[in-house]
Amino acid sequence: MELSRNLRVDSVSRLEPAPPQTIAVDQTVAQAVTLLREANVGCLLVTQQRLLVGIFTERDLLTRILWPGVAFETAIGQVMTPQPVTVSPKDSVRTAIKRMQKGGYRHLPVVDEVGRPVGVLSVRRVVHYLVEHFPELVFNLPPDPSRFPETPDGA
Repeated sequence: MELSRNLRVDSVSRLEPAPPQTIAVDQTVAQAVTLLREANVGCLLVTQQRLLVGIFTERDLLTRILWPGVAFETAIGQVMTPQPVTVSPKDSVRTAIKRMQKGGYRHLPVVDEVGRPVGVLSVRRVVHYLVEHFPELVFNLPPDPSRFPETPDGA
């Protein structure tokens, strides 16, 4: 099948997003760091009354906490990225990739129709999808597209 067609037809749910790791908006940065480490994830979805209100990433930890010296007792709601860009399980893979690329995101929350987190889509999952479904496109690329071998391989 053609790559562009599959990207339009396949849904985000086909990428098998990771289960969401959540933290309540009033919990502390220290609790968030502990959850990041224990779950071995790069982001936490911040919730209030089970609805997504923000996202807290490793990048946020570096730029909003460690660099400016914010106290670890600070509520995560004060340092999270509010109203993150999201996708639904029914959105196309193409939509998810475009949103990730446009915002420079490595993680996208996957939410249901009322805004409850149901998963997290990572760049890693997208790359695995591309490699799984289109290995000939990925594995046949030369390491440096401007260089070609001087002799045929195997000759």
